[in-house]
Amino acid sequence: MRNSIDENYSQEHAEYLKKLKRNKSFVISMQIAILVIFIGVWELLGELGIINTFIFSSPSRVVATIGRLYGNGELFMHIGVTTLETVAGFIIGTLLGTIIAVLMWWSPTLAKILDPYMVVLNALPKIALGPILIVWVGAGMKAIIVMALLISTIVTIMTVLAGFNEISSENQLLMRTLGATRMQTFIKVVLPASVPTVMGALKLSVGMSWVGVIVGEYLVSKAGLGYLIVYGGQVFQLDLVMASIAILCVLAAIMYYAVAMLEKYISKRIGRFGV
Repeated sequence: MRNSIDENYSQEHAEYLKKLKRNKSFVISMQIAILVIFIGVWELLGELGIINTFIFSSPSRVVATIGRLYGNGELFMHIGVTTLETVAGFIIGTLLGTIIAVLMWWSPTLAKILDPYMVVLNALPKIALGPILIVWVGAGMKAIIVMALLISTIVTIMTVLAGFNEISSENQLLMRTLGATRMQTFIKVVLPASVPTVMGALKLSVGMSWVGVIVGEYLVSKAGLGYLIVYGGQVFQLDLVMASIAILCVLAAIMYYAVAMLEKYISKRIGRFGV
């Protein structure tokens, strides 16, 4: 009787896993299909003259422009500059934002003091600080990285701190009742329970870092994808603008999925060790 129940459970579990796998395959297939259809319709509308390819460009013109940039040796130089600035801003902003969020959780008084400043800084259009940053740190890569920092750090602080504060106070009270220090409570209860929130903050920070870098490149850069977009718009080379945007989409997606893979790895580690 016992073996029969276990066998039925195993079959149901196997069917459930197959269903999940089929659903995942269907989702991926539909995502690819939507992209292919969009590109195909865009190209077809351009070929039929329904849209003006000088204004809207077309996939074939975008590919040709990317090929031309590659042939001139400029493609990877511009990609490298923008990627370096974004990764630097993302890493520094995430670390700094997480540390500040921990300090604000640790000290409720500090959180109350800094809360109005966080609200103001989050609402403030960061591009307004561009001219000041140029004067302070110079018109170069430093200003662009600082711009990315300003955007990603504030988002990280507010998201991570909100995650810390959502952790059940009953669990924290239980730890204190058992004689745990505040550090032990943070490491054993708050931090593990906040992993999904922290990883969500990382995903938001990825997008904000790209926004900060592109805004910075609009203002001061002489290289990078943001510079190509501005230059292409100024000389009416809209193929260059669309090509740069397409490359940005690919790079942002790669960085986002890298964070998603990190999230899966950390979740497995936490599940394995029962943290």
